[in-house]
Amino acid sequence: MRHRLLAALLALAAPLASASAQLHIEFSLPGVEIGVRQPSFPRLVLVPGYPVYYDPSAETNYFFYDGLYWVYERDSWYASSWYDGPWGLVEPEYVPVFILRVPVSYYRRPPAYFQGWQREAPPRWGEHWGRDWDRQRSGWDRWDRRRAPGPAPLPIYQRQYAGDRYPRADQQQTLRRDHYQYAPRDAAVKAIVRSPAPPRAAPPRPAPPGERRDRLDRQERRDQARPADQLPQRESRERGQPQAPPPRREPDRAAPPQPRPPQAQPPEHARQEQQHAAPPAQAPAQPRARSGDGGADGQQGRREDDRARGRGRGEQDDRKDKKDRDGRHDD
Repeated sequence: MRHRLLAALLALAAPLASASAQLHIEFSLPGVEIGVRQPSFPRLVLVPGYPVYYDPSAETNYFFYDGLYWVYERDSWYASSWYDGPWGLVEPEYVPVFILRVPVSYYRRPPAYFQGWQREAPPRWGEHWGRDWDRQRSGWDRWDRRRAPGPAPLPIYQRQYAGDRYPRADQQQTLRRDHYQYAPRDAAVKAIVRSPAPPRAAPPRPAPPGERRDRLDRQERRDQARPADQLPQRESRERGQPQAPPPRREPDRAAPPQPRPPQAQPPEHARQEQQHAAPPAQAPAQPRARSGDGGADGQQGRREDDRARGRGRGEQDDRKDKKDRDGRHDD
């Protein structure tokens, strides 16, 4: 490919073709021209025994095959869906075999290396393009003429588009779909006329460093007002590192019951004074809840009642003894 581009660039320095030349070809690179202009629809004639047309009045090697126009100029093949381009470069490995099989005599402007070759035989492409190409395209010059496909219909609708009416490249495909319903049969031609893939969506534009810093500052200020366990782990996510799982919170557990401190017992003399003192007014007895199983609460209540009754009997005995002593003293 490099040597072909170099040859095309070197050709720009050569004198242009004469003013009488009629074909205009555009190289695959924008703005590079390597041919002459075709001002009107060409006069195409079928090559006998081949599904290929040629233009006998052209000043270059001009053909029509399987719905496309073909031009061989300056050692390269070009193809277009319209008679005056724009033209696309076709590498030798992908040129259709029926274009390669056209005899030398139908080349209106044959290159110098065609000299000495048989006029009724196809060019010796294997000698010109090398053994690698010949091995890759082995058998290109052997075929059964009785099984040759028929020629494609000519796109005669293009006759009305000449001179200033010649459509732009962005209009040509629409006109072709509306006026030319032929579908190519050759696999090589199908690959050339295949519709381009739809454009992909542009990737999102990365934020400038200053804008990204401001966004991070705003996020940090929002984080300061949030609890620590709810803060997002932004640093790990921005650096592409795996995030650590949030800390697990242990369920609240009830505190174990604390033992009650022992109550201080009053001294012995205080207990005796309490026994001799007047009995305090007793509050009406409150009904006690019975324990269905005679547990510790019921036993504790009975012991307290017994102590109270014992204190009452002791006080009554003391008063009785004092009364007897006072009576004897009076006697």
